Formats: sequence, C-alpha cells, structure tokens
Amino acid sequence: MGASGRPEVRLPAKVLFVTGKLAEPALRRTLDEMRPPFEAEVAVLKITVAALMTTPWIARFLQVPEGTDLILIPGLCEGDPEVIREKFGVAVAKGPKDLREIPRHFGRAAAAIDYGAYTIEILAEINNAPRLSPPAVRETAEYFRASGADIIDIGCTPGLPFPELGDVVRELRDAGMRVSVDSFDPAEIRTAVEAGAELVLSVNGSNLEVAREVAGSGARVVVIPDFGESIDTLGPSIEALERWNVGYLIDPIIEPIGFGFMASLGRYAEIHRRYPGAGQLMGIGNITELTSADTTGVNAVLMAICEETGVRAVLTTEVIPWARGAVREVDVARRLMHHAVTRRTLPKGVDDRLVTVKDPEILAYDEAELRELQRAVTDGNFRIFADRTTITVFNSDRFVRGTDIQEIFTQLGVDEPTHAFYLGRELMKARLAITLGKTYRQEGALAWGYLTPADDQKSEHVKLTQRRRRTAGSAGDDA
Repeated sequence: MGASGRPEVRLPAKVLFVTGKLAEPALRRTLDEMRPPFEAEVAVLKITVAALMTTPWIARFLQVPEGTDLILIPGLCEGDPEVIREKFGVAVAKGPKDLREIPRHFGRAAAAIDYGAYTIEILAEINNAPRLSPPAVRETAEYFRASGADIIDIGCTPGLPFPELGDVVRELRDAGMRVSVDSFDPAEIRTAVEAGAELVLSVNGSNLEVAREVAGSGARVVVIPDFGESIDTLGPSIEALERWNVGYLIDPIIEPIGFGFMASLGRYAEIHRRYPGAGQLMGIGNITELTSADTTGVNAVLMAICEETGVRAVLTTEVIPWARGAVREVDVARRLMHHAVTRRTLPKGVDDRLVTVKDPEILAYDEAELRELQRAVTDGNFRIFADRTTITVFNSDRFVRGTDIQEIFTQLGVDEPTHAFYLGRELMKARLAITLGKTYRQEGALAWGYLTPADDQKSEHVKLTQRRRRTAGSAGDDA
C-alpha cells in the first residue's frame, strides 16, 4: 500500500484493448503514436459502435490472447467489468470515455503510485455560528466533512451570545467530528474545550492565560502576534505555551491582497526559519473570500506555498458564491502539492481535478479523419465533433462543417421536434466547448474538473442508445 492507504499502481506488461469496428482505426493510430511501455493488442468485436457493448456481451464474444494481464474496455460500456474478469481470470478496467485520452490515462496511472498522501489538515469554518440554528450548524458541518474537512471550526461572533455553543460542540463530537472553536473570548473557549473542542483559534498576549486553564484538556491552540504588533511578539507567547505543555500552531496572519499580502507571505517563511519544528496555520479564506477570482487556481497556489513553508493546517470557508466548493478544492490541492514537493516534480499530469473552466488538452479529429469515419457510417444518425474552431456534423448522407450553429442546423434537414431539440442542445454544447477551450464529446458532459457531472441518463438520445445496446447485446452481431 502507498502512503495514502491506496494500492500502489503498476503498469501492466500486456494490454488487450477492446473496441468496435468504427473506432478501430483511431484506436490503432492512438496506440502507434503513444508507443506504450507495454505490449498492446487490439480486439475488434463484431459491433460498429463500441459504446453499445455491455460487459456480459464482451465476455461472451471476446477472445483473450495468452499473456494478457489487463483488458481495457471502452469507458462508455455498460455493466460490471467483474463479469469479464471472472470468465478470463485477467484484470479488467474501463478506459477513458474518449479513446484519445488513453495516453494520458496510462500516464496518470504511472504517476499515481502513492499519490494522495498529504500533511496539511483542513479546518472548515462555519461562519457566524451563533446566528444559525443547531440543525443548520449540523447540516453545514456534514457538508464540510463530506467535502474533505478534517476539523469543523465553529466561528463565534464577537459580542453575540452563544448559549448553545457547548451543545453544538458536543453534538458534532458525538457524530464523530473533530471540532475547533474560533473565538478570543475566554468564556467561549472554556465552554467549547469542555465540550470537546480540540483546537482554539486563537490566543495571543491579550488572552493567553486561558491556554493555561485548558492545558490539561489536551486541546491545542493557535497562537498569533499581539494585535497591531510584529511577529516578534510571538516569542513570549510560545515560551509560555511550552512551559505549560500546551500544543500549538503558529499563525502569522495572511493579509488580503492590497493590504500587505506579499509581506504576510514573507512572515510565514520567516516563522518557518525561526521555528522549523513548529507547524503553522494559514487562514486562506482571507484570500479566496476576498478576491473576485475562481478559487480553484487560487487554492492550488496557496497550498503550494503552505507545503513549502511548513503550514500544517489551513482555515477556509465557503461564504462568498465564487468560493463554493473551496473545501473540496483544498482537499485536491493539498494532495497534488504534497506529491509535487516531496517528489520534486511538477504538479501536472497526475490529477486534473482543479482544471475546471478550461481542459488540460483539447482532443479533436482533423477533417480527413472525420471523412474517413463517415465512410464507415451506414445509418442516418448524426455524429457531432468539435475542434478548436469548427463543428462537424455527419451521417451516412451529409457532412456539414462550420462555426455558426444556426447555419449548421439549417443544413441538417431535421424537422422532428425531439431530434431537433437534441441536436440543438448538442450543437450549443459544442459551441461552448470551443469558446472555453474544452474537449467536446457527443452525449457526454463537458469536463469541469472535480465539478464534472455524470452524463445525462434522461436524454432521449441516451435512452435510444441504451435500447440499441440491449438489442446489440441480445443479437450478438453488428449494431
């Protein structure tokens, strides 16, 4: 097992790629260009469209060459790969939904050995918790825990009484959650720690005595500079905490952009130099909540800074709309940056979940390849493709290319309402893919990194595909 608790990934020696007749030329071309570090064989089954296969149908008709140690079936196949594995005694996996992603699929597998470990904990803050009902606090805490938070931070509001604080902390602890309290008020700190809070945000010279009061509880504290003072004021507070045997994290305070952001990053580097054995905490919400920018890239860079400066916990939240999903993003980013820093490699090619608006790579066929595909088509169903600038639609009789989706649709000669609606939706999706720099895949969701939804199983076209798949599975021949 790897450091993350996941099984280590090893590339196979011989892979059997299963496909249909229509995709065979593109698959062979992809494998030739890939030059894989393993022996590759292609099994072309008697079916035109590979996506119409089911795993029981593959198990029925597939022949597996001796020495194969992995069977890769199309990613859009329906059914459990275990059916195939049980018959042939060979490992089986579903490949990517687009065969052009096969090189990256195996590249990520090779890079993913031990991937997923991290050393930075996520504190997800429930802001202004006194203004929320206990059920609302519980619901938010459950959401944060499911998003990857390690500790639920109860954010108190200065001057606003919080008589339910102890009960709220106990309820979350009883639900198996780790809890911290965000308050300078000694009374609130004592109440929360007595109820089971394990971390206090924060203490400095103004309320340091409360740290000695809770020393026997095992709770740690976050120590910050005295208000309006430099990081030099941390020294006396840290010395006191060590005398009292109180565990601590150091927070030099990150400032919002425009209010000393760069200088505050320097403080984290300086504290790491002065106290190399101490962990630090960074309140990254001061950046993500206060900067009008998508948080995915911002969180990635912040976690890289944290990884290199000894930060062992980050505090974030999701109040502003553009920061929705920030906890999930930090969970991805902490793993990616730990992998990059500890392995001294670039943070790319192993985990693309933070690439949301644009795609890591635009996969497209050129016109010659598309015309070759059309020659193999014998039915009237339209296939839709998009490259960086142009949309192509074809069936056995028509081949239309262009950039204006209204003009393209007009040339298709479609009057039936359901089919027209389907084509209009797909053309609009293809146009959006071109606009944003994404790979378009007919009938599939556009890729949005960790936000990518499942393919729409309610669409009329998908239902038609499923009916055709069942027919192909029962007939056992061309579809």
